Amino acid sequence: MTLSVEKILLEDARRRAARPKPYDPQRGNPADPRRIQVHTPLSDLPIAFVPKTMLDDPEYGLVTANAAAWQRLRCRHDFEYWCAVCATIKDKTTGRLVRFALNAPQRRVVEVLERQRLAGRPLRLMLLKARQWGGSTLIQTYMAWIQSCLCRNWHSLICAQVKDTSSGIRGMYSKLIENYPPDLWEGDEPPRFRPFERSTNVREIAGRGCRVTVSSIENQDAVRGADFAMAHLSETAFWRETPGHTPQDTIRAICGSVALVPLSLIVMESTANGPGNYFHSEWLRCSKGLGDKEAVFVPWFEIEIYRLEPPDPAALAASLSPYEQWLWDDCHCALDQIYWYRCKRREYPSDDKMMAEFPSTDSEAFAATASAVFDRKAVDALRSGCCQPRRGMLHHGKWFDDDAANGSLWQLPAVGGSYVVAVDVGGRWSGADFSVVAVLRTDSPKPEIVAQWRGHIDHDILGNIALEFAAFYNQALLVVESNTLESGSGAGLFILNRLAESYPNIYRRRAFDSVNNCETQRVGFHTNRQSKEMIITGLIAAVRTGAYIERDSAACDELLTYELALDGSYAAKTGCHDDILMTRAIALHAAASVRPAVLIDPVEYLNRPPRYL
Repeated sequence: MTLSVEKILLEDARRRAARPKPYDPQRGNPADPRRIQVHTPLSDLPIAFVPKTMLDDPEYGLVTANAAAWQRLRCRHDFEYWCAVCATIKDKTTGRLVRFALNAPQRRVVEVLERQRLAGRPLRLMLLKARQWGGSTLIQTYMAWIQSCLCRNWHSLICAQVKDTSSGIRGMYSKLIENYPPDLWEGDEPPRFRPFERSTNVREIAGRGCRVTVSSIENQDAVRGADFAMAHLSETAFWRETPGHTPQDTIRAICGSVALVPLSLIVMESTANGPGNYFHSEWLRCSKGLGDKEAVFVPWFEIEIYRLEPPDPAALAASLSPYEQWLWDDCHCALDQIYWYRCKRREYPSDDKMMAEFPSTDSEAFAATASAVFDRKAVDALRSGCCQPRRGMLHHGKWFDDDAANGSLWQLPAVGGSYVVAVDVGGRWSGADFSVVAVLRTDSPKPEIVAQWRGHIDHDILGNIALEFAAFYNQALLVVESNTLESGSGAGLFILNRLAESYPNIYRRRAFDSVNNCETQRVGFHTNRQSKEMIITGLIAAVRTGAYIERDSAACDELLTYELALDGSYAAKTGCHDDILMTRAIALHAAASVRPAVLIDPVEYLNRPPRYL
């Protein structure tokens, strides 16, 4: 046995001994500084550690001698205690109905919700989770606590991809109400669910006036105009777009009905379903603190059931793979957790599949498929340079800030700076591909994205926007991806010709004139299978080596959803886009292959009259 193995075994013993010890939620956690020791009127629990807020409640002095009244008051202040004495759930391992004892990740999530509640803030949470630790059960139980103990006429919504899933979640609620201790119930009638005005989707909690509604993304209109104070949005990463319905539309309709008041609640929870969807983009936004929800990730190794005793700990310690070594060094996993992971990994055909179900980090949770073109870790490194832009627009050579505009600015033109402006031409209607104008600074130590425009617009106006950006950035080299303009009607060719006439520093490619039987030049970069493979190969290398600086997080999202098809062609994952990605590939190719343009001072340009198509 080597010394390193001996050290691993000693450290493993220390890590196991340091694990949080189970405690009795009825007695309370004595290590919690927000709790205080009190004598209780309960014969089987003479001493307990209760929340300090309970003692601050004016009712406390009136219930110290009444066991049932004391318990009801504690239930209003102590969610974990209420779970232990009032909430009944089905145990996943035995199938028996048991009182709800929170596990470690559930307690961590409750910590976030309780911090928001005690601060008097609306409760807003985005939960990214591994499998089978009771996330949905926890959220639904927390909502039940608010409706059973804290609020009357406080209506809730459960929404999932399909209504059967929502109904299943509500089924947990039904069991809880059916098994509620009668002497601890604070309602005007015995606890039960009853139909509300003959609706199959709505139930009312008798004696509390609180309604629980189930819905799905296919029936989003049913939630409009409803009076919801709480919403549980389950497995949102799997919500599919349907004709006339998108996850964004559904969530907007639901959240619009929930007021920004204390004890209102919106929880969006899901396991990951790859990058590039609404859940992924919203997770990135909230994890950066830019959204309304607090982002919480639960890795697999926090979940107590994911442990398996190795038959030979020394042999395991001596045979750790690089990834297992990372789990040991960086995630501080013990050997029984690593052995569980090793055994579980054999059930999956690839690391990505395992990571999507049992992620160690939030980045792993959104692991791309095996057909992904760009390496996930390289994209994560590229994303570290992304930041919020100034939103606005260029007009007559000046930048105007406007949060509602489609322009993004990270850096103004530098005197003497060299730039490439790449244009990917999309459609004009909202359901089509986007048009993108991207500005790449090329004279920095690393090429750097400094500005961008993205949206749907008529192509002649897009040409004017491209001219504005190119002129503003020191008469930058203007590279227009010309497929759409060349393959359409004569209007596209007219726009290309006018661009060439209006702007001298425009990219031209070599082409063969079959009419005159000679080589000529044509305006624009034409993307065919060969040229696309060329520029994507260059972009792959640039991303892998960190050879350019990205500023737009949406570009990284597109990199993660770009795939190699079975026929060898490149394309965005179904339902995703590659328009931002293509501007990077074109701009980097042009920067590497075309002589830098003659530069002018941008101040000089501001005094020149603009030219438009």
